[in-house]
Amino acid sequence: MRVSLIGPGNIDFHYKELLKISDDDLKKHLDEIGEALASSGVEIELLPDKGVSMEIAKLYHKKSGKKIIASVPEDDKTFGVKHLGDYKENKLFDEVVNTGDWFKHDMIKGLMGDVVLYLGRSPGCEIERNSGVYLYKLFNGFGGMEIARKKVHSEIKANEGFTIFVYSPFLNGGKLSVEDEVYMKSFEINLVYVKDGAELVEGLKKVKI
Repeated sequence: MRVSLIGPGNIDFHYKELLKISDDDLKKHLDEIGEALASSGVEIELLPDKGVSMEIAKLYHKKSGKKIIASVPEDDKTFGVKHLGDYKENKLFDEVVNTGDWFKHDMIKGLMGDVVLYLGRSPGCEIERNSGVYLYKLFNGFGGMEIARKKVHSEIKANEGFTIFVYSPFLNGGKLSVEDEVYMKSFEINLVYVKDGAELVEGLKKVKI
């Protein structure tokens, strides 16, 4: 199973200033998430940029996680990828997947895992999650997710039973909007709220791929 990590990039601003999470509490949450992912035997996928996903990947690696995949829009001509640094030389990553340009990357990022672990609401995170939800609905209406793999990207993993885990402590109010919940249910996407590492482990056990 592959878990796609979607989370904010500016940790200090988002978690400490905006959500008022203390350093100790944030460290506890990240440690639990890293341990939960590693102990569950899943692969993880993320953009190799600064932010919460990268910090979790480092913890997952320290805990002997199975595999870390970097998804990178290496063909982009608008913004480029130089700001991501030497991700190909970073021993943290076992594999690099080229996702095209930034526009395509943002659209398909939420479909790059069998499941998504959503780690906070920011403009970029909303694009990735909502685009994944919308494209999942569209492709299922046009013949299924195998069409997405053939026509869009071979590394798209989302299938029937697609699940989005929302890490509640990282959302103001702990939940998505009612509209988000209703649309995901109507598209037959499983939405699961988890509040700690233990619940994430139990949730991952129930996923069928």
